[in-house]
Amino acid sequence: MADRDLRTNEQIRVREVRLIRDEGDQQVLPTQEALALARDLGLDLVEVAPQASPPVVKILDYGKFKFENEKKVRDSRKKQKQLKLKEIRMQPKIDDHDLDFKSKHVREFLGEGNKVKVTVRFRGRELAHTELGLDVLKDVLKRIEGEYVMDKSPAMEGRFMSMVLSPKAARTTGGQPKAASPAAQQQAAP
Repeated sequence: MADRDLRTNEQIRVREVRLIRDEGDQQVLPTQEALALARDLGLDLVEVAPQASPPVVKILDYGKFKFENEKKVRDSRKKQKQLKLKEIRMQPKIDDHDLDFKSKHVREFLGEGNKVKVTVRFRGRELAHTELGLDVLKDVLKRIEGEYVMDKSPAMEGRFMSMVLSPKAARTTGGQPKAASPAAQQQAAP
């Protein structure tokens, strides 16, 4: 439940509440009595489970409680890996050295955990020979063999032929790579 949904002190407008103390024992008391106990301790009465019957409340420092929850949310966001889509563009008339260079970049991007979109751009009459672009994409796949899972196989999109690759699954604790599904293995074959 989000902090903004939690009712505190006088916002709790029910006759009885179930108070959970620090020691873990519970007791049902009138709301005014629970509120008086919270005030005596210099803390807040916070409704933690409004859907219960009677609603469950705790006596705590609401400001500190809110800060701790926000801190947990911030920390969980920091630990999330942002997946980026990197793009490598080339033309069907690419030299071997340039293809090695571009393949090295694809390998680096996959190593960093990013998805990679490999695109071949056709200009003018090159569109009549899209098979050359397909050969270039297959050549890239040969150069980075074993380091990718194909998300989207090569397909034409206007003047571009592209495919999307993602990094191979991370290793499990046993040291064995995770097995890809049969459908993913079938797609990975060029």
